[in-house]
Amino acid sequence: MAKNKRQKVKHYNRSFYSRETRVKRGIGIVVLVAAVLAAAWFAAPHVLDWATHTWYTVVKDRDLEAESASRAEAAASSAAASSAAASQAASEPEPEEEKPLDGKAITGGSWAELDVTTLTDEAAIRAAARQLKQQGADYALVTLKDAAGTVYYASGVAAAAQSITENPVDAANIAAILREEGIIPAAQLAAFTDPVSVYTDRSMGVHYDGNSLWLDNVSAAKGGKAWMNPFAASAVQYVGDLIEEVQGMGYEQVVLTGVQFPNIITRKQDFGASGGKSREGRAAQLTADIAAWQTRFAGSVTLWVSYPDALCTAATDALGTTGTSLGMENLLVTSSTALDADSRAALEQAAADAGVKHVVVHDTAAFR
Repeated sequence: MAKNKRQKVKHYNRSFYSRETRVKRGIGIVVLVAAVLAAAWFAAPHVLDWATHTWYTVVKDRDLEAESASRAEAAASSAAASSAAASQAASEPEPEEEKPLDGKAITGGSWAELDVTTLTDEAAIRAAARQLKQQGADYALVTLKDAAGTVYYASGVAAAAQSITENPVDAANIAAILREEGIIPAAQLAAFTDPVSVYTDRSMGVHYDGNSLWLDNVSAAKGGKAWMNPFAASAVQYVGDLIEEVQGMGYEQVVLTGVQFPNIITRKQDFGASGGKSREGRAAQLTADIAAWQTRFAGSVTLWVSYPDALCTAATDALGTTGTSLGMENLLVTSSTALDADSRAALEQAAADAGVKHVVVHDTAAFR
């Protein structure tokens, strides 16, 4: 009997879904995943808040609402404090910047003299300046050329070549330190009372025979000294060149002393001009010399002419007139003792009548 053979069934790896169905199915899965993620995204903060709140309130037993209120109060207090500080800072005026010292200013303050030979280093200069400041001085008179003809700094002016001291000071450094300490530096220069420079340039001197220098005593051995001649253009130029030199070193105030003729006028003196024989001629020449310096340094130097009080109130051979009448803009009157109120008022009135703009009485005994 023949055996019946079981028929083999063939299996085919075949999808019963069409291609369109598969695409729709994929899109649906993507949309579903996106929806789940979006829901999770929006729900996450709330879930985290709930979990955090539950953790701290149930597990840690803390009052989060009270703590939140406390933090809010602290933040508000800090903001209020910051606002108040800002308001106070805005209401307070900013500190004014310190103005640089005006070296040409005429303040009407006190004058004091410094011994230039002691101003040998920074410490000495600064100590002297601070002492003057404590005493109330506004100006420091620094003698850079005295009536003996000595020049105390290393001048580059040719006619001063034989007049420079053996140990010259650093005049520029002195002026700079005085300024730093709030003191106005004023260079003091002797003008025509100079028995030394005339030997370097004899054209600047008073002669007696057209060639030899006139001395104010019979001989140099007996103390006779030569004089510079106010009529000599070279002498006026020399004084002006010294003013320019010290101005370049920081001295915007310059005080000229010795703007005069010899105290004794004789027939032997040769001034190179006939005007020297009369008081009127001498007064006119000094007025012209002062005017020449004031014109040369207008705007760059505050120029003072200085006389003792005795030369300001009476006409003398040395000036040909009173000291207040020579056309200076600024007059510094020196006195060994303080003038009383009446004397000072009379002096100031005489100067005002003569057209002097500023008069300062300097008590040379002060600040010693």
